[in-house]
Amino acid sequence: MTESIIAPELVALDVSAGTDKNEVIAYLAARITDAGRSTSVDGLVEAALAREAQSATGLPGGIAIPHCRAAAVTAASLGFARLDPKVDFGAPDGGADLVFLIAAPESGGSQHMKLLSALARALVRPEFTASLRAAATPEEVVALVEGVITPKPAEPKPAAPGTAASATPAPAAPAPAAAPSDKPSLVAITACPTGIAHTYMAADALKLAAERAGVELTVETQGSSGSTPLSAQTIADAGAVVFATDVGVKGRERFAGKPVITSGVKRGINEPDAMIAEAVAAASDPNATRVDGAAAASGETASAPTGLGGQLKRALLTGVSYMIPFVAAGGLLIALGFLLGGYEIGNSTLSEGMSDGAYVALHNSLWNLPDGGLLQYLGSVSFATGQAAMSLMVAVLAGYIAYAIADRPGLAPGFVAGVLAVTVNAGFIGGVVGGLLAGVVALWIGKLQLPQWARGLMPVVIIPLFATLITGGLMYMVLAGPLRWVNEAMTDALNGMSGSSKIALGVVLGLMMCFDLGGPVNKAAYAFGVAGIGLATAGVPQWEMMAAVMAAGMVPPLALALASTVLRPSLFTEPERENGKAAWFLGASFISEGAIPFAAADPLRVIPSMMLGGAVTGGLSMALGAQLRAPHGGVFVLFAMNGTWWKFLIALAAGVVVSAVAVVAAKSVVREDAAATESAQPAAVAA
Repeated sequence: MTESIIAPELVALDVSAGTDKNEVIAYLAARITDAGRSTSVDGLVEAALAREAQSATGLPGGIAIPHCRAAAVTAASLGFARLDPKVDFGAPDGGADLVFLIAAPESGGSQHMKLLSALARALVRPEFTASLRAAATPEEVVALVEGVITPKPAEPKPAAPGTAASATPAPAAPAPAAAPSDKPSLVAITACPTGIAHTYMAADALKLAAERAGVELTVETQGSSGSTPLSAQTIADAGAVVFATDVGVKGRERFAGKPVITSGVKRGINEPDAMIAEAVAAASDPNATRVDGAAAASGETASAPTGLGGQLKRALLTGVSYMIPFVAAGGLLIALGFLLGGYEIGNSTLSEGMSDGAYVALHNSLWNLPDGGLLQYLGSVSFATGQAAMSLMVAVLAGYIAYAIADRPGLAPGFVAGVLAVTVNAGFIGGVVGGLLAGVVALWIGKLQLPQWARGLMPVVIIPLFATLITGGLMYMVLAGPLRWVNEAMTDALNGMSGSSKIALGVVLGLMMCFDLGGPVNKAAYAFGVAGIGLATAGVPQWEMMAAVMAAGMVPPLALALASTVLRPSLFTEPERENGKAAWFLGASFISEGAIPFAAADPLRVIPSMMLGGAVTGGLSMALGAQLRAPHGGVFVLFAMNGTWWKFLIALAAGVVVSAVAVVAAKSVVREDAAATESAQPAAVAA
């Protein structure tokens, strides 16, 4: 028999589970773990908070549904708390008193996902939430929940007296023909990052709103429990489409040309009537926004920036995120090559225009080893492979910037623009400009009105051909000279830096690396560092810059680990202390995101403290002259530091100590102020 996803021991009624959502989630995670349904409270809490960081899970009406998939979960489970007092989960109308923690196994089966989505759908019904508030015992709550996730089949009505049970039923009367409606039919897509709760709640909220408006609506839920894709005929008949998603729409091209209303999934739950009304209006508006067959399937949300600046940021971050794996793999392979074969394999003494590592990899084999033996050969192969991966860096950056703007038709012109940027020596800056240019050109061509017979050729022939032609022509004939000048000027300025200017650069990079812990500013600083070591002419200035970037990025997780597990554990919650243990390894591996749980819970004290230490580390690293030839790896690539590893560690240690002391001081001062306020209140009452 399949284990129920909820049981009385997972239910807590009229409890105070904490003062904020982190504490409530930890409380429910502990109940689930104590019931033997999870192997780790911390693992479950971390996964749930990571989902919370993407978007709030509070809903109107005093409901919150934190949810996640986690490797620690062994059986799909629902932890429920009816809170007194309410706790803020980010809902627009205030705190929540009904909180479900929905915990699914990382590889949860579709049946469990269907049960969880059934609960999510029930939560949009006022009568269900009213029953939860009126329940007197945990057993009543369990019965209510099981009633909506596994409803009993309706019992057949008894036959009328004198009627044979086996008699052939009379043919049903034909249903009356529906009155013709002057309102268009609509279709909708709902999707959220985990696909467990919001996806289905938005779907049902939109359906109920459509019923109230007298509009026919068909919804495709792109969630974890699967769905039936909308038929081609249903899409063709629809007057408009609603996208209520926090992630990319799968098969967006199916809706090309349809008027579209786009928002985040939470607006589909909070404002379904408004979205339906907007979609009905858009269906008859010739100037309404429409789904472009060549548009990026980026899952634009209501909360996401839609202006020019926001679109540029999204495109740049997309390009950088796709570039980083090439840089990380290539850079680490190059570092491994140096470790095995020595730094000499990076020279060009055996063949002009080719590194010695590449030459040895091409002209030798395991049966024909070079003079340096097996290690030199293996190092050369690793170096040459890494060099090939790094050579794709600018092309991948440009290609996926264009992809973020124009979807797949932008890939070809974008990659070509990146290759041309390298060819004309425009470097990283040229790749950014070329990718943006290619994406805009491809998007513009995709909007041209062509005969029906030619539209099928647009994404595979017409857009790539003409976008590549236009982008390539502009890159060579107009942009090559200015971009090359900018790139060479930046390189010369960096090579000429010394003394205070170097330290200032290190301070700025350190501040950026610690500002948003893996966000846009952090990625911009990291991209600046890896762009330097990716140059064919990379030398000491570029290696010093990369060392400053990596050292500063390691400060936040290590500093918070030190503060929460060694210096003053009492200032941190139990989940934070557990996160601190994991942050030791994350920080040592150069994974800045290890500090996110701390920053999310207390940003005003944590982030400035981390930036202070990051600035110290960045500036000190540049002042001491620490060098790094690998773009990732933390303490595991000390061998790639040209013998300056001790300088790197000194700079890192200084920043970690500064940040740890700063965050402890900030938390202590606030706690002492709060204690003083509390002690003063009774005295005031007595007076």
